[in-house]
Amino acid sequence: MLRLLNPERDGPALHAIFGDEECCTYLAGPATRSVAETVSLLKKWNEGTEETTWAILDSENGEVLGRATLIPQGRDVWEIGIMLCPAAQGRGFATKALSEIIDYAFDNLGARRIFADVDDENAASIRLFERLGFQREGLLRANWKTHIGVRDSLILGLVSTDPRPGRN
Repeated sequence: MLRLLNPERDGPALHAIFGDEECCTYLAGPATRSVAETVSLLKKWNEGTEETTWAILDSENGEVLGRATLIPQGRDVWEIGIMLCPAAQGRGFATKALSEIIDYAFDNLGARRIFADVDDENAASIRLFERLGFQREGLLRANWKTHIGVRDSLILGLVSTDPRPGRN
């Protein structure tokens, strides 16, 4: 279940992700130290993507399990990202949420291309995007300077004409 993200309402639940060092390993910065810091970060990230950033819930009025977003990178190109609470991982929530978002981008936003920028050591995210039909397009060496050092980016892409396994 997806609904538009509300940083104030969803921040306390999402602190389970953004306040967890292990979950934040591959983010640009370290884990947040408080719920207030998580809410502030979500507000910053939400600017300009209010209509394309969602909370992932386990049911219509259920618990917030994660956050997914589409970030415009041009008129018909979008970057996609997702984070899930550790307790929700491995239960199919990410696959279902991203499938819905991908369909929405291609069918309603006129997307021509969607890409994910993934740390090349983040094996779980790479597997997730590949299961959804994304293709490895290239490695950007030393692309990000993060709290764990300089990191490479693996770019995975999906274009509107690609097969989409599990399409709704």
